Amino acid sequence: MIYLDHNASTPLAPEVVAAMQAALGDAFGNPSSLHWAGAPARALLDAARAEVAALLGCAPDEVVFTSGGTEANNLALKGVFYASGQRHPHLITSAVEHAAVSAPLRFLERQGAHVTTLPVDAAGRVDPDDLRRALRRDTLLVSIMHANNEVGSIQPIVECAAIAREGGVLFHTDAAQSVGKIPTRVDDLGVDLLSIAGHKFQAPKGVGALYVRRGVPLEPLLQGAGHEGGRRAGTESALLAAGLGVACRLAADLSPMGRVAALRERLWQGLHGRLPSD
Repeated sequence: MIYLDHNASTPLAPEVVAAMQAALGDAFGNPSSLHWAGAPARALLDAARAEVAALLGCAPDEVVFTSGGTEANNLALKGVFYASGQRHPHLITSAVEHAAVSAPLRFLERQGAHVTTLPVDAAGRVDPDDLRRALRRDTLLVSIMHANNEVGSIQPIVECAAIAREGGVLFHTDAAQSVGKIPTRVDDLGVDLLSIAGHKFQAPKGVGALYVRRGVPLEPLLQGAGHEGGRRAGTESALLAAGLGVACRLAADLSPMGRVAALRERLWQGLHGRLPSD
């Protein structure tokens, strides 16, 4: 059988499976515990956070583990909104965002936010000049996805993030579909927040991460103990983090994408030659 739906979800890499199987043994303790049982879990968590940070080109303390891309997006959007203390801030997004971004923005509109949705061209790309024209004095955050999950359009994130930075506006990108396929180093992109979903690049479902640039205020969605630097309450899963960390290490090598591109082109040429042109 040939599986062609990796944009929806990927199979686990063998290295990821091995890491998670190993984590099922000694790492049963609470990573926040100070006794011997928590130490292996904490070590796995720290190692995984370092792997995510290495992939994204950031510091480990700028990585927040989440339950996936949806939570990462919600934490970015709602966290910035509530941390701002503004009653009616202005937010900007694109017309082609995943529901994990568009739905939270609709929610924030009901909380008083004003949202501007930028159109896209025939290739599904935002025009950076449209973003520049949409910026206002009260603009708080721009959220534009890195790569589209349906048609594959890659947005001009570097240009858009630079425009936002010029205006003193925070910039978030949903990179769930781009991690492991194209470079996603946060300083190169110029973003303040970036979301990833583990199951899109050979990690298990139920784990993801949000990059939060140092100094960006973020209100947690969940109140509780001070896990994840006070940004996400709840005992972390060393098991899922271990899988995500290994997947990030594998995703740093983009060389397999050359073979994927060749296979894509071969498939397209085969279909094109067999289907009616009209």
